[in-house]
Amino acid sequence: MRYFPQHLVAGRLFHAPRALTSAFLLLLWAFAAAAQGQTGTPDADLVNRGAYVFRAGGCYECHTDTKNKGAALAGGRALPTPFGTFYAPNITPDPETGIGRWTEAQFAAAVRQGLAPDGMPYYPAFPYTSFTQIRDGDLHALWVYLRAQPAVRQANKPHDLGFPFNLRMLTWGWRLLYFHPARFTPDASQSAQWNRGAYLANALGHCGECHTPRDPLGGLETDMRYAGSNDGAEGKPVPNITPHQKNGIGTWSAQDIADFLGSGMTPEGDFAGGLMGDVIDDSTKYLTDDDRMAIAVYLKSLPPIDFRPHGKQKQ
Repeated sequence: MRYFPQHLVAGRLFHAPRALTSAFLLLLWAFAAAAQGQTGTPDADLVNRGAYVFRAGGCYECHTDTKNKGAALAGGRALPTPFGTFYAPNITPDPETGIGRWTEAQFAAAVRQGLAPDGMPYYPAFPYTSFTQIRDGDLHALWVYLRAQPAVRQANKPHDLGFPFNLRMLTWGWRLLYFHPARFTPDASQSAQWNRGAYLANALGHCGECHTPRDPLGGLETDMRYAGSNDGAEGKPVPNITPHQKNGIGTWSAQDIADFLGSGMTPEGDFAGGLMGDVIDDSTKYLTDDDRMAIAVYLKSLPPIDFRPHGKQKQ
């Protein structure tokens, strides 16, 4: 009886024949139950789209402690940096240790604004500076997908940061210097393929977060985008992926790049290892051939930068 307005019971419907009344009420109940089922069960197409966004965004490899055989998306993976070690949080729908009590608005604020549900800013080890560009539809699909995953109760590990980086309030100042909220805007002078590659590389894939040098405060040196980094994720140098002939990947064709993102094998027959190997195994190999080629086309269009990060790294 809770599914229909009280005035329908107390008004004319009360005087209808009992059989007709019962049939009508059953019909109303059926429609209400069906509507509830539609809202309670996520749309399969939307979940599938979210799964694709999830892979393109590299969520699995960061939020799963694969080294220690951790549960999927339960957090705990260590991310060593020059500022200390960060630990990825639990993003399963567990209400106590994950994001089970979050609203979709809180999720959107976390991903695109870098703000926790309590209003405090996240450290930029979480690449919201890139995720701010994610389109509304992709973000909604990602939320639906994550809500459909198994909940895992696993408490988050506190970051291991020295002074003054352990003072989270200082992140407000960092944001003023380096965070520029913006949605991805296609470049009308470029092709649809190029724009798709730019969106995948800069927004979802956040490739520049690892492949761009950072200044002493941890901000990206935007004039050196994709030129590699001496102090990358996990404390290792990250290669230059601009099309510089000597120090970048200028000798690679677009097909070489696309193939590498799918298999991890370089044109020389070597294979990616470390974090990039994880990115390929858990993310880029799941992209379509067209999307991998779009990323390749975009990377080939970047200005070549003459910079070689310290150390010999696999591409």
